[in-house]
Amino acid sequence: MRSFFRFAVWLSILTAIVRPAHAQDDAVHDGAVYVATYVEVMPNAVAVGATLLRDYRDASRKQDGNLRFDVLHEMARPSRFAIIEAWKDIAALGAHDKAIGTLQFRAKLEPLEDAPNDERIGNVIYAAKATNATRPTAIYVVTHVDVIPPGKDACMAAFRAMSIDTANEPGNISYQVMQQANRGNHFTVVEAWASTKARDAHAMAAHTRSFREKLTPLAGALYDERFYRALD
Repeated sequence: MRSFFRFAVWLSILTAIVRPAHAQDDAVHDGAVYVATYVEVMPNAVAVGATLLRDYRDASRKQDGNLRFDVLHEMARPSRFAIIEAWKDIAALGAHDKAIGTLQFRAKLEPLEDAPNDERIGNVIYAAKATNATRPTAIYVVTHVDVIPPGKDACMAAFRAMSIDTANEPGNISYQVMQQANRGNHFTVVEAWASTKARDAHAMAAHTRSFREKLTPLAGALYDERFYRALD
């Protein structure tokens, strides 16, 4: 996961960036640090990896300063997971990073990995109906959005409108947009939907299609969208 050097670099960036979140309830906290990590294990290590991630999740939720710690299991490729974390401040994240349980988890996970973990640290800039409570039957969508640097502000404006429109859709549980600390033109979107039907309706909605059209000329990489269930 994160090396000391990488964490130190991101710490300097995070302390320099302060942006208020557009939130509709108290599930988004001022000064909070959010982390999205993509984890991929070998196909024959899915069950062991899931157990390891589940134990890590449960222990991390008990640590001081933790606001959210969810492990999501990808529906299309069971060997892939996503960890969504929120900590009250950079100090709480730093303490978690150095905790014995975290170090033990990384050591146990390493021989199971099929690819290096992809970790993104940042802060939530927009949130609609934000919630930190997972729902076993919900559909979770985690999307990495990369735009060209000159398109950053236009992308953020599109995300703001999208967060408002999405909140009014039937079946939407939450919609959060995280801006990456070390690359301001990279974003992670975390959505939760009550059902596949609700998510499909969202994909076909006029405002969603308009958002995609606005994003197309700004894109710096493929629109990486993945579907998950919460790890039980």
